Amino acid sequence: MPIPPAHAAPAEQPDPFLSFLPLIVIFVVFWFLIIRPQMKRAKEQRKMQEALQKGDEVITSGGQLGRVVDIKDQYVTLELAKGVQSIFQRGAIQTVLPKGTMKDL
Repeated sequence: MPIPPAHAAPAEQPDPFLSFLPLIVIFVVFWFLIIRPQMKRAKEQRKMQEALQKGDEVITSGGQLGRVVDIKDQYVTLELAKGVQSIFQRGAIQTVLPKGTMKDL
């Protein structure tokens, strides 16, 4: 006597949205915790570098402390000490210090 075939219920397809939900959640978390704050800091950095003026006291990304003497499109000349000037790329300027910081040193 032949064995009757098993009558299995048809397999249900999982909802495509639910299968992508973990990836969507991970992307949203990365967006708010990593990407968005980094874009905001980069925007503030660009704005600070564009607003440089002669006489500003700055720190470069290499740690050099100096006063802005001359500004060109892509380069900034800093006076590191009396009579010592050096040219840096504008992107190397990390921080603008409050006026009079160099006198205190």
